[in-house]
Amino acid sequence: MNIVCLDLEGVLVPEIWIAFAEASGIPELRRTTRDEPDYDKLMRYRIDILKEHGLGLKEIQETIATIDPMPGAKEFLDELRSFTQVMILSDTFTQFASPLMKKLGYPTILCNSLEVAESGEITGFKMRIEHSKLTTVRTLQSIGYETIASGDSYNDLGMIEASKAGFLFRTTEEIKKAYPQYPALETYAELLAAIKAAQ
Repeated sequence: MNIVCLDLEGVLVPEIWIAFAEASGIPELRRTTRDEPDYDKLMRYRIDILKEHGLGLKEIQETIATIDPMPGAKEFLDELRSFTQVMILSDTFTQFASPLMKKLGYPTILCNSLEVAESGEITGFKMRIEHSKLTTVRTLQSIGYETIASGDSYNDLGMIEASKAGFLFRTTEEIKKAYPQYPALETYAELLAAIKAAQ
């Protein structure tokens, strides 16, 4: 049995932090896991910037409410779920993901959680498990599933490498050059065909 494991941001929805950087006018918040492989370092950097500007969860959630899935993403996901099990593995947070899951038809998502003060200030974050995407894929394999994975960033490479088939999706030129062994796809039609072929 197969489970398809997909990244969320950059694959099914736009990057939340980039959208918030544009909404808030703070270009430093445009950094994502495409730019910084160390997620812990990236999140501490983001939390420091939010504190500096007096911004919290409420402001980010207001931006998230305006974000729609990428054109064709829900249809792709619906088609995929019609013939295989699908799990979204994301390093985002439950406080960010919930409204987006509604717009995608409530797929299964495993992600992390933010630590938020009563004032709404984001004070920290709690990772579900270390190396969450790779660890989850290996756990699924340990209970009898084969995995097919796709993502766009450095933090997706572990699950892509560990899966029986893995695909980069709308990634950067730098990642494509560094990991030429993984097919780099640009459209949902290409990704759907590749997943079907790998079943």
